[in-house]
Amino acid sequence: MGGTISTLVFQPPPATFLHNKKHFWLQTRNQHRIPVFHVERSSQITILFSHGNAEDLGLIYEWFYDFSRQLNVNVLAYEYSGYGKSEGTVSEDNCYADIRAAYDYLTTQKKTPPKQIVLYGRSLGSGPTCQLAQELAAAGVELGGVMLQSPLASAFRVAFNFRFTMPGDMFPNIDRVKGVACPMFIIHGTRDEVVPFWHGQELFLGTPTKWRAKPFWVDGAGHNNIEALLREDGTLFERMNDFLDKWVRNDLSADFSSAS
Repeated sequence: MGGTISTLVFQPPPATFLHNKKHFWLQTRNQHRIPVFHVERSSQITILFSHGNAEDLGLIYEWFYDFSRQLNVNVLAYEYSGYGKSEGTVSEDNCYADIRAAYDYLTTQKKTPPKQIVLYGRSLGSGPTCQLAQELAAAGVELGGVMLQSPLASAFRVAFNFRFTMPGDMFPNIDRVKGVACPMFIIHGTRDEVVPFWHGQELFLGTPTKWRAKPFWVDGAGHNNIEALLREDGTLFERMNDFLDKWVRNDLSADFSSAS
């Protein structure tokens, strides 16, 4: 993709501190070393998290340590090339290579079955999340599920309400959700000032009916304050747990019963 749009889409913050004992390194197919952290809870479910634009692993570690406790899940979060301590430069293709390295680590080194993996992308992270979900579905791999928070339909559509995906557009999630073959849960604030609310609505409608979990439209929330608005009453964790219980844990329990 062109340098101009990449500069607009990717806005990495100054690298924040993440203690060496809290992360380790993976190498991507594009030959970049990226840091990841893995919070283990001995859970059946592992969340593979793709973070938003103006953040890195150092900014999200404490939140996801608590997140893993609240939902009783394992969490693997990775860094994008060009963000934080990572090598390389930021680009759409590098993001896809980054998430694939994290997924391959889970499935090959940790021996985590794909049905026990839930992809979770926030904002910019919805791009690599949807790309990997579609790629795996096309290969016949069944994931546990996908969660998208404040997702974009595509990069160009953040500024323009295009009816079709234009040449050069990045992260065309609106086209990719049609090929997803696992439960999809979408969270979006109704007053999102960065990625308009209609993006979440269109992605929900674009998802095959079979896989549409009830979305969570957060009334009055913007782009960056969903966690803050809902933290005190626990509503965000409650709705995520509802999704995991109905669409993921029940399915895993059924598989276990059949195998017994």
